[in-house]
Amino acid sequence: MTDRYAVFGHPIAHSKSPQIHAAFARQTGQDMRYEAILAPLDGFADSVAAFVAAGGCGANVTVPFKQEAFRLANRLSPRAQHAGAVNTLAFDAGGTVGDNTDGAGLVADLTRNLNCALTGKRILLLGAGGAARGVIEPLLDQQPMELVVANRTVSRAQELAALFGRGVRACSFDATDTSFDVVINATAASLAGDLPPLSPRVFTAGTLAYDMMYGGDTPFLDFARTHGARTADGLGMLVEQAAEAFHLWRGVRPDTAPVIAALRQDGLKGENLAASPLRGQRT
Repeated sequence: MTDRYAVFGHPIAHSKSPQIHAAFARQTGQDMRYEAILAPLDGFADSVAAFVAAGGCGANVTVPFKQEAFRLANRLSPRAQHAGAVNTLAFDAGGTVGDNTDGAGLVADLTRNLNCALTGKRILLLGAGGAARGVIEPLLDQQPMELVVANRTVSRAQELAALFGRGVRACSFDATDTSFDVVINATAASLAGDLPPLSPRVFTAGTLAYDMMYGGDTPFLDFARTHGARTADGLGMLVEQAAEAFHLWRGVRPDTAPVIAALRQDGLKGENLAASPLRGQRT
């Protein structure tokens, strides 16, 4: 019998997850079906229960159910616990396992697809919402020289710094006046066509500026490029976090490069990974 997987969200018609996982399944010879399920805003848990009862093996979770999925899981991976949100569920005889693959997806895109080693580097992470929280632990595991979280409201950045420790430093946007090796935009500013109030001094010719929004240019990327940085959007992160979920479910790791290339060719417009905990991350 073909194994069933799905992504739950509200809305969900925009999701590229069925396309991505279908490509992974063809590539790896997996007998599985993946669908998008529109869950009622007040009926996420019931929708998941019905899916499991019908033989569902695993699921992704997107807007706006990541925190509810965190509460639904009776077992959490360490990275889900640190992220405070779940985007991947696996169902077995012991119940529901909750994981968060976003940070792993970001690190894989940076280090493997963009050839940007993070060990010993100075990293500036913009934003202190759910998108930022979900990637801090995996970034720290790469042993950077420094990880600074900058936010408009500095107290929120300070909360994250205190939560993770390990030398994480917090500051306001207007205090970011020295250069960094990697600058990651995890704010929702790009959704509105806005730019975080950054000093151009954070960028040099050796800086990689990375926006978690994908599918097109953003004010952040344009600003960074104007000041000499090389730039990348978050499409690779989208595919890499999906590959991490696929590996969790199927025990095989797909080749992400051709899938990223195919999505680029399709010309995605304006999909976003940088979102608040309530909005979740689009998949």
